[in-house]
Amino acid sequence: MRRTLTFAAATAAILMASTAMAQDIKIALIAGKTGPLEAYAKQTEAGFMMGLEYLTKGSMSWKGRKISVIVKDDQLKADLAKTLLEQAYNDDKVDLAIGTTSSAAALAMLPVAEENGKVLIVEPAVADAITGEKWNRFIFRTSRNSTQDAYAAAAAIPATGEVSVATLAQDYAFGRDGVAAVKTALKEIRPNANVVFEEYTPQNATDFTASAQRLFDALKDKPGKKIITIIWAGQHPLPKIADLKPERYGIEIAPGGNILPAMQIYKNYPGMEGAIYYYYAFPKNPMNDWLVAEHQKRFNAPPDFFTAGGFAAASAALTAIDKAGGTDTEKLIAAMEGMTFETPKGPMTFRKEDHQALQVMYHFKVKGDGKDANDLLELVNTIPADKMPIPVRNKR
Repeated sequence: MRRTLTFAAATAAILMASTAMAQDIKIALIAGKTGPLEAYAKQTEAGFMMGLEYLTKGSMSWKGRKISVIVKDDQLKADLAKTLLEQAYNDDKVDLAIGTTSSAAALAMLPVAEENGKVLIVEPAVADAITGEKWNRFIFRTSRNSTQDAYAAAAAIPATGEVSVATLAQDYAFGRDGVAAVKTALKEIRPNANVVFEEYTPQNATDFTASAQRLFDALKDKPGKKIITIIWAGQHPLPKIADLKPERYGIEIAPGGNILPAMQIYKNYPGMEGAIYYYYAFPKNPMNDWLVAEHQKRFNAPPDFFTAGGFAAASAALTAIDKAGGTDTEKLIAAMEGMTFETPKGPMTFRKEDHQALQVMYHFKVKGDGKDANDLLELVNTIPADKMPIPVRNKR
C-alpha cells in the first residue's frame, strides 16, 4: 500500500512539474495609450508584438511555453500605472512586465516591482532617475536614458572651436534630466562647448515667442558657434523657433530624434544636424531588415522610433528567459546582468551595475532631397556605446 501511495505521489509530482513547465509565459505591457504620447505607446506595443513574432518564428511560444501578453493603458497617470502593475503581478500573475511611456509613470512603477519581487523592463521612458537614484535590482531598461541622448547630442557637436549652447526643454523629469545630462556630456566629451542658458516651458506649451527671444538674447553676442539644443517629447517646437529666424544671429538649431510624423518638419531645414536613438534606414542587420520590410508591408510606413524599442524589449525578455531556463525572478536577474541581446539597432548589453542597456546612437543630417515623406535623414556617424561614458548613478 505504501509503495502504491509513494508511486502515486511521485506521479502527481511529475504531473505538477510538467504542468508548471507548460504554463504560459505571462507578460504585462503597460503603456500610455491615452493622451498626448499615444503614438509612442502604440509604436511600443506594435514593436513588442512584432519582436515576439520574429523571435518565435510566428509561433508565439518559447521553449515549449505559449506566450501570453496582457496590455494595459495607464493613460500617462503615475498612480494608475502603479495600480496596473500591482494588478499585473498579483491578479494576472505575470512573470515579468514591460513599461511605460511616461517617465513619471515609470518612476511610480519602480517600487512596485521591488515590493513584488518581479522584473520590470522599462521601455520607453528615459528619465535618468529610473536607472539612477530611484533604481532597484528588479529594474532593467532597454530604452536609452537621458544621458545617452545627451552624449549622442554632444558627439554631434564639433570637437574644436568655441561653442555656446542654449537648451529648450519641457519642465518635467524628461526635460530637466535631459538638460542636466547635456551639461555633463559636454564636459566629458566636448569641453570646448558650454551650456550658457536653459529655457523650460510647460509640457503643453504652444507659444514660443518669449522663449525664443530669451534663447536668442543669451546666444547672439557669443563668439564662435551658437546652437539651440531642443529636448522635446510630443509636438515639436522647431518650426515656431525657426520662424523667428535664429540664423540672423548666426544661431543654429540642433533637434533630437523623434517619431517620423514629428520629424517630417525637419525636411524644411536641410543640412540641420542632430542625434537620434533609431532611424529605420541606419542599422544594417537581419533583424532590422525584417522589421523594416514587415512594418512597411503591414502599415504602409517604415518602423519608427519606439517600434524599435518595443522590439528590443521583446528580445531582452525572451533572451533572458532562455538564458535563465525559465521565469524564476532571481534566475532572470542573474541571467540579465551583463546580458547581451540582439535588437533592430544591433546588440545591446545590460550593464551589471545599473541594468541600463548600453547601445549605439546615431549622428544625422537632414536630407535635402528625400524621395518621400519618411526619407528624412542621412547618417553622419554611428556613435558606439563605448564612446558614451554613461555614469552609474544608482545607490547599489
